[in-house]
Amino acid sequence: MEAIILIGLQASGKSTFCRQRLFDTHVRINLDMLRTRHREMLLIAACHDAKQAYVVDNTNPTREDRVRTIQGAKAAGFRVVGYYFASKLEDCTTRNSQRSPQQVIPLKGLLGTYGRLQLPEWEEGFDELYYVSIGDTGEFVVSEWANEV
Repeated sequence: MEAIILIGLQASGKSTFCRQRLFDTHVRINLDMLRTRHREMLLIAACHDAKQAYVVDNTNPTREDRVRTIQGAKAAGFRVVGYYFASKLEDCTTRNSQRSPQQVIPLKGLLGTYGRLQLPEWEEGFDELYYVSIGDTGEFVVSEWANEV
């Protein structure tokens, strides 16, 4: 049983990565769709009860945001995997502007997340941790986490 936590700015590629690599194996949990933390927690609890793999596809910018999810997953017997999406603010701003009008995040929201973003740490409870970047041809490049990213 696996719980995956995606970490990164809006428009850093998290949802695309999720669709490309996790769609067939994990339930996608996302606040854009669910709208409230209460609904998010209900769906996570259902995954725990069903022993169903899931991915939390939110920005998860702070240690506090992640630890809440990690503790619940660990208590339910899940392995926890983190993917940190490293992107430059300028790149995310450009990709964000290319979204459909309903999906564009206001610049203030993007800057707010950027200001709160904390690198994940092993001490948070991750069993595996990866660094994700976008290659020159648009493909995802996944590498093992190193503390000096």
